[in-house]
Amino acid sequence: MRYGKVNGVDKPVSRLVLGTDYMNTKELEKNFAILDGVFELGCNTFDTAHIYAGGDGERTLGLWMKKRGNRDKVVIITKGAHHNQDRKRVTPYDITSDVHDSLARLKTDYIDIYLLHRDDPEVPVGPIVEVLNEHLRAGKIKAFGGSNWHHTRIQEANDYAEKHGLVPFAASSPHYSLAEQVLDPWGQGCVAISGPKEKEAREWYKKTQLPLFPYSSLARGFFSGRISRSNFETTKSLLDRACLTGYCHEQNFKRLDRVEILAKEKGVKVPQIAMAFIMNQPLNVFPLIGARSPEEMMDNIRACEITLTKEELDWLDLVIDER
Repeated sequence: MRYGKVNGVDKPVSRLVLGTDYMNTKELEKNFAILDGVFELGCNTFDTAHIYAGGDGERTLGLWMKKRGNRDKVVIITKGAHHNQDRKRVTPYDITSDVHDSLARLKTDYIDIYLLHRDDPEVPVGPIVEVLNEHLRAGKIKAFGGSNWHHTRIQEANDYAEKHGLVPFAASSPHYSLAEQVLDPWGQGCVAISGPKEKEAREWYKKTQLPLFPYSSLARGFFSGRISRSNFETTKSLLDRACLTGYCHEQNFKRLDRVEILAKEKGVKVPQIAMAFIMNQPLNVFPLIGARSPEEMMDNIRACEITLTKEELDWLDLVIDER
C-alpha cells in the first residue's frame, strides 16, 4: 500500500480508501471482517458520511474502532451538510449539528478529514470557512474540504481563508474515473471531473495538487469486469440505478471496450486497468474503493503497480484512436 499526506492530518493516509456506504450495524460480523481484512492489507483510511444508512455507517466504524482499539492508527473521512428533501443544509448551524452527530456515532472526539457532502453556491464561502475553522481550532476536526464542490468554489473558499488568516480546504472529493459522468446519478448537485468537458478542473487539480478523494472511481461497477458491451442486456441487473443513469452510455462502452483489450494484453483484470488509469494521472489522488472483500482491495492494490504510458492513457480516454 502506498501512502500520502493531507495537511492537518498527523497520520499517513493510504492511497486507497475503503468506501463504507454499504455498511450497517445489522451485519457487524460481516462488516468487521471486511474492515479487519483491508486494514491488515495496509488500508488505514475509511470513508463514510452522516447520511449513509441513516447514520449506521458511522456507527459501524465507531463500534469497530472501539472494539479493535485502533483509533490512533485509523484515518476517518466523514461528510455532512447534505441536502434533504425539504431544504439545502450548507449552513453553519447544520455543519455544526452534523459534526456533533458524527463524533457521537463514530465514538471519537475528533474527525481526521471532514468534508461538506454538498455545496450551495447561493451561500457565501465566508461563514462556511469560518465555522469549519472554529471546529478545527476546537480539535473536533483535523482537516476539512468539500465533496461535490466545484473547483472554482474551493478556490474562492481558499482565497477567503488566505485573506483572513484562516486554514483553507485541504481536500476535495468529486466523481472521477475513466468513465465520463454523462448524467447526474443522484440528481442535482453532483460534481464530476471526468471526461473532455472537465479538462479545466483536472488542470486545476494538477496545478494545486490538492488531495483528491474521487468517489465512484470504478464507476459503480461499470468497470467491475462483470459487465461488457456484449452481455449488458443480461447483466445490467447487477448495476444500481446510479451506474445505469450516470455511466451506461455509448462513450463509456467505447472506453470499456478499450479497457478489455488492454487488460488482455497486459494479463490483468478489467478493474485493475480502470484503477491504473486514475493512479497514473499527474494528480494527488486517493481513490475511494467500494471493495466488499479484502480480495477486491488486494486487486486494487496491485493495480497501483501498473504503469500506463501517456499514449495508453489517451487511448483509453478516447483522446486518440490509434496507439
